[in-house]
Amino acid sequence: MKTYAKFTLLVVAIVGTLAWLAASGINESKTYYKTISELKQLPGGEATKRVRVTGDVVPGSIKRDGERVHFQIVEKGQPQILNVVYTGKDPLPDTFRDNAQAMADGKLQADGSFQASSIAAKCPSKYEAAPGGKPAAQPLNGAKPPSMS
Repeated sequence: MKTYAKFTLLVVAIVGTLAWLAASGINESKTYYKTISELKQLPGGEATKRVRVTGDVVPGSIKRDGERVHFQIVEKGQPQILNVVYTGKDPLPDTFRDNAQAMADGKLQADGSFQASSIAAKCPSKYEAAPGGKPAAQPLNGAKPPSMS
């Protein structure tokens, strides 16, 4: 009986530890998507949580300061602008430019700026062929295209 109780206690401890690890992992990785206007209306406690916000990069607002990148995003049709500071270690995507749609993942700071830990520019699913576009006459690597006979 004593051995059975020890085994049961060990199983309960293992299952409890796994449940705690799963719950803490979910809490760390979940991110809510908010618009800029929703983000600015969040109460103090909610505003300090990790969120994801999307907007168009304001032309001329991208400024590099050492490892930091400062820029502003705005929602289409909305007057509110969000100042974003990116200090992540990953390089910014090539498509991150003026007027590009950017998605910032991070936390709102007390001064109203958004501290981003990751930036994604333009959802890859939005890439489409130009309407009525012709295929490239010559491959980008300079090789001759195969003949079509």
